[in-house]
Amino acid sequence: MEHGCCAARKKHRTEEEMKKLINRLSRIEGQVRGVRKMIEEDAYCTDVLIQSQAIGAAINSFNKDLLACHIRNCVVEDVKNGSDEVVDDLVSTIQKLMK
Repeated sequence: MEHGCCAARKKHRTEEEMKKLINRLSRIEGQVRGVRKMIEEDAYCTDVLIQSQAIGAAINSFNKDLLACHIRNCVVEDVKNGSDEVVDDLVSTIQKLMK
């Protein structure tokens, strides 16, 4: 069965959604480069760990925003169109994220 907004496992995002997600990823990318530089410059372990944890928190925040968007758009649309498989997919995805 074909999914509505997520047909063939793709998702068309609005320009605003795309910009928000790309901006978050760019900030995360910058944080990762910063940690790499810290390692290259022999930064103290706990300082690196604190920055690494900040990257993890930023990724979690990105995932929460993306998941909320998925639920509000793809899941709702697919359920309205009679495709309940999206719920099983959502449950599976949440289980993977919570490992």
